[in-house]
Amino acid sequence: MRSSVIVFPGSNCDRDIAIALEKMQFKNQMVWHKETKLPKSDLVVLPGGFSYGDYLRSGAIAGKSLIIDEVVKAANSGCLILGICNGFQILTETGLLKGTLLRNKNLKFINKDVHIKVMNNNTKFSNKYKNNQLLKINIAHNEGNYFTDPKHLDELNKEGLIAFKYCDEKGNINNGTNPNGSLENIAGILNLKKNILGMMPHPERMIDDIISNKDGINLFSSLLN
Repeated sequence: MRSSVIVFPGSNCDRDIAIALEKMQFKNQMVWHKETKLPKSDLVVLPGGFSYGDYLRSGAIAGKSLIIDEVVKAANSGCLILGICNGFQILTETGLLKGTLLRNKNLKFINKDVHIKVMNNNTKFSNKYKNNQLLKINIAHNEGNYFTDPKHLDELNKEGLIAFKYCDEKGNINNGTNPNGSLENIAGILNLKKNILGMMPHPERMIDDIISNKDGINLFSSLLN
């Protein structure tokens, strides 16, 4: 598979995701935000970081970058799009995903490993996982508190568009297992066509037992599958 990682000023997880993709044998290219043409890609990744220093609000300026027009076209044509952390924020700024990411409930930056539950394994991003499988994945964000309107929340639930939810090591989903105040413990969502995934946790950091674990690796093997 061919992948492209979009790089913005302030991206700091672009190399991490590139290493993960290359480890899984993706043919990856790094694409600078000022480019106006996207290489032929099966997957486009918007990486984590602090694009443009999070000025105005997280992802706002990146969402107006030159390359974003090409990303939107690719998404609308069915290309797989993955937005991780700041990439998720950018996807909501562009309208490719509905909703928004607000400040964490404690108004502090959070950097820790958390448990998430796979809510739908019938997607191109999650087919190598089991439904309700528990994963231990790192989060590192200041604005990860997902919010949307009641109509869209109802659609997310009815259409199986909630990809992951925050939980504890036993799989319990409640206010006490919600690190950032996200609506219904949502950690990642899909669009209606399920070719776009936005998630706050960092699967690219969980691909090697030496530095963490391998709980993130099946997201990439799912895409290859």
